Amino acid sequence: MPALKGTSMPSNTDLGPLLRDRVAVVTGGSRGIGAGIAAALVGAGARVIISGRRQAVLEDTAREIGAHPVVADAADRASAGEPVRRAIAEFGGIDILVNNVGGMAGGNPDLFAGDSAEDDGFEANLRLNLTAAYWPTKAAAASMRDRGHGRVINIGSGASRHAAASPAYTAAKHGLIGLTKQLALDLAPHAISVNCVCPGWTNTDLVNFDALARAQGVEAAEARTRAEAESAQRRILEPSELGPMCILLVSDAGAPITGQVIGVDGGYRL
Repeated sequence: MPALKGTSMPSNTDLGPLLRDRVAVVTGGSRGIGAGIAAALVGAGARVIISGRRQAVLEDTAREIGAHPVVADAADRASAGEPVRRAIAEFGGIDILVNNVGGMAGGNPDLFAGDSAEDDGFEANLRLNLTAAYWPTKAAAASMRDRGHGRVINIGSGASRHAAASPAYTAAKHGLIGLTKQLALDLAPHAISVNCVCPGWTNTDLVNFDALARAQGVEAAEARTRAEAESAQRRILEPSELGPMCILLVSDAGAPITGQVIGVDGGYRL
């Protein structure tokens, strides 16, 4: 199975041809959780397109794991569906879509202040963490219907089920659960499943313990310890640990699982 620095899968998750001839798109697949999931899909036999905004990083990851890179911005409506359109044009259709794009956009506005530049971050967070999952799904739905099956996974976070970080980010991630459930209901008659996988604290470059430490007024080591303490397993996950659950959900064995919110989080905030 292709190895990816920091996201390599344990050998017992090499699933060979389980997804042979399936076509998958992973948005935000150039690094972190997205790259880990994409590597798992490639290892299971799928043909995988990964998308992202930074061409050089995207192409490096694609070479490393054996995927196909497509530069796109999932937060931009015109660009968001491009990876799916490329999959349909190059491979004849799409079977699997992983909407992984997400993150904090803009600052955290002062709720007691007047209008400020940070207020723009509210809508930016909605675009990055909510509508960025809608437009690729819309682009993929007809192809999945025509192929007689489809699997969509939306990647949420701990903020999908708990108040965290900021009103904008939390609202967007909570909204992702609602979007998942409604899409699951609407697409079920066409044998298309839609689920939301929520990781906890995960070892990616988006998790900056130095920045968290400054916000909390503590040292970076203490910020990490506090993050670890939020999960029952008292640890930070690796991106590769999302792969096995995603493989299950997109495989034939995952057919009856839809509309679900699944934590792969070490027991986050139990």
